Amino acid sequence: MGKIAIYPGTFDPLTNGHSDLVQRAARLFDHIIVAVATNPGKTPQFSANERIKLAQIALNGINNIEVCGFDQLLVDFAREKQASVIIRGLRAVSDFEYEFQLAGMNRKLAADIETLFLMPAEKYSYLSSSLVREISSLGGDVSEFVHPRIETALCDKMR
Repeated sequence: MGKIAIYPGTFDPLTNGHSDLVQRAARLFDHIIVAVATNPGKTPQFSANERIKLAQIALNGINNIEVCGFDQLLVDFAREKQASVIIRGLRAVSDFEYEFQLAGMNRKLAADIETLFLMPAEKYSYLSSSLVREISSLGGDVSEFVHPRIETALCDKMR
């Protein structure tokens, strides 16, 4: 199958910044697995199945990707999927410390799996799922931040 990379996240919801990173990664690797995490430390707005379906809709048209859920240690999931790279997004310097810690721990747990940091387009450097949820919950327009189907799903959830 060639070089496989995993792009993990909660994706609650998947934003245009996430989609931008998937498109960038899809040009670099033969296959990208967008791995939707079930994180016991978070209480997502959308269920895991909803997040997977919304990501599949938003990323439709990118041929070398698959979207699936996972609920285990990321490096174990990466090995199961035969991925040799973990993609992580960096929007700003403030993301770096946390991402650096994660990359270091993943390297300790699985030295054979590399972490690659990608930056989204500048127009998405401020964008986060939590900001999108907050704007939507207050009745704001999130149409330029998410796929139209995700915007509709957010509006439906906030009712």
